Amino acid sequence: MASDSVVDDETRLQYLQAMGIEVWVPRRNRAAVSIEPVEAAVEPKQQEETIENVAEMPVEDNWDDLERQVAACRRCQLCETRTQTVFGSGNKQADWMLIGEAPGQSEDLEGKPFVGKAGQLLTEMIRAMGLSRDQVFIANVLKCRPPGNRDPKSDEVEACREFLQRQIALVQPRIILAVGRIAAQNLLQTQDPLAKLRSVVHKLDNIPLIVIYHPAYLLRSPLEKRKAWEDLQFAMKTFKGLN
Repeated sequence: MASDSVVDDETRLQYLQAMGIEVWVPRRNRAAVSIEPVEAAVEPKQQEETIENVAEMPVEDNWDDLERQVAACRRCQLCETRTQTVFGSGNKQADWMLIGEAPGQSEDLEGKPFVGKAGQLLTEMIRAMGLSRDQVFIANVLKCRPPGNRDPKSDEVEACREFLQRQIALVQPRIILAVGRIAAQNLLQTQDPLAKLRSVVHKLDNIPLIVIYHPAYLLRSPLEKRKAWEDLQFAMKTFKGLN
């Protein structure tokens, strides 16, 4: 498993600024920047959720077989409109697993999750936590792009469910970040709004799951980036509590 790395405060400040988050620093302390979490915003609230368990996988299940099956999948109509499947990327033994909703146009063309402007912002969010994309595993609920980037349909989610379950079983992450409302609702099988899902420790097959803003939403609503940073702090605090 990848260990959680540490970045110094000045480097983290640079990443936060890249995210568009302004951090106020007293003039007399600029030589020694310190970014302290806002405790009131990130106090963990434990919520015991009963989630559908990750299916038991065959003993000999492996990444190569799974990736081949995803690439050849024709379980739903999205196979007719995709350029290629988007399997996932990153450390296959990561402590942190990030799960979004579905590939977009850039992802469909490149075959990798979270590329383009939203992907660049997600990379900065990951760096702000003291990690890199090489230290986490990133996947989506769907492995194919819905036409026009529409929301996933229930039958499409169901068709892809086994693939994601097998990815989680192979990675065995210590914590999962659900990236955005749609991913969170599908993973937790709920219709609760994002505001209710944030700042809560959910469980997905006994793995702590934290809901964070989708970077595409943050690009449209930059004023919410402060809340996004609070979500990341909450996730880091939750992860440290696992040790």
